Amino acid sequence: MPHLNHSTSAQLEAQILQAARQLFAHKGYDDTTTRDLATAAGVAEGTLFRHFSNKKAILITIVTEGWVEILTDLLTELSAMSSYKAVAQLLYRRMINLHQNADMMRICFLEAQFHPELRDRIQSEIISKMTDVTEAFFETAIQKGVYRPMNPKIIAQLFLGMFAVAGFSYNTLLEPNASPQAMQEMAEGLADIFLNGVLAKE
Repeated sequence: MPHLNHSTSAQLEAQILQAARQLFAHKGYDDTTTRDLATAAGVAEGTLFRHFSNKKAILITIVTEGWVEILTDLLTELSAMSSYKAVAQLLYRRMINLHQNADMMRICFLEAQFHPELRDRIQSEIISKMTDVTEAFFETAIQKGVYRPMNPKIIAQLFLGMFAVAGFSYNTLLEPNASPQAMQEMAEGLADIFLNGVLAKE
């Protein structure tokens, strides 16, 4: 058998991860066997284990890589925002991104509760970093007088919580095939509540 070059090896890894994303999301991690994974990826079972030490390693790779991509997009978005009030556009673009990562999101929220090491990894490597970056963004807005003086960490956590609800609640807030208009409407509604609160102005 010829030696795999790096690009072929990377392609095989991507095939395995793509197959695993679909199977874990729709069949569940526990009900997906390594044989299922190999068949769906079009590789031999032995090939799976040359790329990943075990099934759990595939799960952790899917979720951490997916979250790193989301974090990178969020960082790019925050750094490019010209207005601290342009929260609706940011939410809308991030919601579309989350919508496109529906399988990864489903896996994350289904499996994190059953795999403490996955939950800890998400918390330490991703969520804390997202909170720090977002907190710094809102802290600058407070210093510039755009937002009223408050604890920026609380603002960041509230913002990320909204961002999560908008992206993850497919069956309650957004249908899986939600139109861009529906997502825009949700983004604008959330941004309005975030910026103006819910109390009627006296």
